[in-house]
Amino acid sequence: MEFRKLARSRQQLSQEECIDLLRNEMRGVLSVHGDGGYPYGMPLNHWYCEEDGKLYFHSGKKGHRTDSMLADDRASYCVIDSGIREEGEWPLHFKSVIVFGRLSIVEDHEKALEISRRISLKFTQDQEYIDNEILHFGDAVLCFSLTPEHICRKKVKES
Repeated sequence: MEFRKLARSRQQLSQEECIDLLRNEMRGVLSVHGDGGYPYGMPLNHWYCEEDGKLYFHSGKKGHRTDSMLADDRASYCVIDSGIREEGEWPLHFKSVIVFGRLSIVEDHEKALEISRRISLKFTQDQEYIDNEILHFGDAVLCFSLTPEHICRKKVKES
């Protein structure tokens, strides 16, 4: 498949800004092909792994999301920052990244636990809490990755 080019190329973020956004933002919206052909978008926490360039997520093992990704592995994930306003102006300046790619389940249990740790560390540094959560819920977690095929990244100024 050939992906569309950004219509306003002057608004394109640099690769560094894109990675920074994926690394630092805590959540985004994952969209999959849902029931009855409807798009199904859900807010999720993520971890961006710089070593392999993939996004990782965790969820329960059953439900609409899991059924949808098993039926069709194509997805998009949108991350947006909180934006800023220049002094004296009303428009919001923000950055967004949309990653198009393929989803796959992480089969290695130890890797899934490490992904869960990495996602948790974005929210708290309380290692005792994280260890306790993994001890009690680690066997029930499903981790999956999004391998990018195309990334659309841009700066927007509302007006």
